[in-house]
Amino acid sequence: MTEKTEAHTYADAGVNIAAGARAVELMTEAVKATYGREVLAGIGAFGGMFDATRLQDYHSPVLVASTDGVGTKTRVAARLKRWDTIGRDLVNHCVNDILVQGADPLFFLDYVATSKLDAGQVASVVVGVANACRAAGCALLGGETAEMPGVYCPDEIDLAGAIVGVVERESIIDGSRIQPGDIILGLASTGLHTNGYSLARRVLDHLDWNAPVDPVHESGSIGDALLAVHRSYLAEVRSLLHAGIDIRGLAHITGGGFVDNLSRILPPATGAVIHRSTWPELPIFSLIQRIGHIADTEMFHVFNMGLGMLVVVPAGQMPTALNALDGDIFSVGEIVPGSREVRVL
Repeated sequence: MTEKTEAHTYADAGVNIAAGARAVELMTEAVKATYGREVLAGIGAFGGMFDATRLQDYHSPVLVASTDGVGTKTRVAARLKRWDTIGRDLVNHCVNDILVQGADPLFFLDYVATSKLDAGQVASVVVGVANACRAAGCALLGGETAEMPGVYCPDEIDLAGAIVGVVERESIIDGSRIQPGDIILGLASTGLHTNGYSLARRVLDHLDWNAPVDPVHESGSIGDALLAVHRSYLAEVRSLLHAGIDIRGLAHITGGGFVDNLSRILPPATGAVIHRSTWPELPIFSLIQRIGHIADTEMFHVFNMGLGMLVVVPAGQMPTALNALDGDIFSVGEIVPGSREVRVL
């Protein structure tokens, strides 16, 4: 048997090392802008290093960690050829996930994978990650850019991340003090955030995404509505706490919608009632429901329907909470006796 003598390179196999180096070069300035004195090693290091003496001001610090992705919202970015938003989506989603337990973000790690690396494209995504980290006051401590031909389809990107934050043990928000009579407040979302895109794309695929979502009211385009950045609620929750609000529970409305996410924080023997029409639902949701002939129950089980974070507070503190975030928070329901069921009326 004769052996082939043709020489092969990594580039022949579909991996461009130079493009990876160029992507790092393009994102370096934005990543370093997230560093504080506690970052001892970041971009370029094999492992990020974070000075844990940052925690010495805490009496009993508890680390809170989470990991997530942006799902098939990457397909929306690909169709619209806009890559500057999904990195911010990723960070804000993860910030909210640890925020519901009362944690402040410390540092973030990202993972970007594609079949063929485009340095400008990947850098645009990671710069978005870095900008959101900087806004949240956390360091983008490290990450991975992977070129994986044969694993990912052409022109596809996968994006995921992990976050670590900290909360005082005595300040943990876990829903255990929620009781019947408490009020449920809702913080507005900017759109679908990072969930429900497989259904949304299936329903809206045949439409012109440059067309307005609501022609009558001359709203923005369908594409803009689908790419609207997942909102971070860090500042709003901090404002409520600063106003002295006793936050008994927080629910980030992500995959599973109202039904699955609110029930996660309810103690035994409690349930929740949400009153539809007590907040403005964004036009993108009514468009999806109308075009897809989707039942109300399915919509509330898949999408956030215009509320990205639910806040449970004592009834007596509702006026103070509404005043603290005037016009940006709504009274949308109440806690009732039950068995962790969530009803939307």
